[in-house]
Amino acid sequence: MFVLVNLKAYPCDPVAVATAAANVSDDTGVRIGVAPQAAHLDRVAETGVETWAQHVDPVEHGSHTGSTLAEAAADAGAVGTLLNHSERRLKLADVDGGLDAADRVGLETIVCANNPAQVGAAAALGPDAVAVEPPELIGTGTPVSQADPDVVTGAVEAAESVDPAVDVLCGAGISTGDDLAAAADLGATGVLLASGVAKADDPRAALEDLVSPL
Repeated sequence: MFVLVNLKAYPCDPVAVATAAANVSDDTGVRIGVAPQAAHLDRVAETGVETWAQHVDPVEHGSHTGSTLAEAAADAGAVGTLLNHSERRLKLADVDGGLDAADRVGLETIVCANNPAQVGAAAALGPDAVAVEPPELIGTGTPVSQADPDVVTGAVEAAESVDPAVDVLCGAGISTGDDLAAAADLGATGVLLASGVAKADDPRAALEDLVSPL
């Protein structure tokens, strides 16, 4: 199972969370990544944790003020990127362009989607993985694996029918080891979470609880 912690724009210490994630990953052997703000990518990467960009834009070098260039993210230490998160929605052509940008520099990719139908469409674009996240559950503490497990199984089936090589992650409301175990039982190969770790008083303890079933 892959655990990816999205720090969003939360008022947390990205280096402290990244250090906790690196330590828990080393101690348990569980793959854990952290996706900080673009300005913090290099500092997070220096901790040794697997570092992900929250987004890259479908642009190349040139006149693109305010864009996140894939090359810049990679230079800062990112090894992967999210695309199309519910809080950073893209048009289909821009998702495709973002995947091309990530591919230029060898970034692994996870495309977020709301439901199984969108998962199928995203999988057809050839990302490494898709993450199913019903937006109404994001940040609620109620995992989709409890609220509507058919969304997860449907997402796994949708991705499998399009491209069996595309992994499926479960997001929205994930915060505990029970949530991770439930996601795995439903066929997900990883989880995407944010507030359960980024807002925790003790990020290391939160991560240790999360990966305890593994």
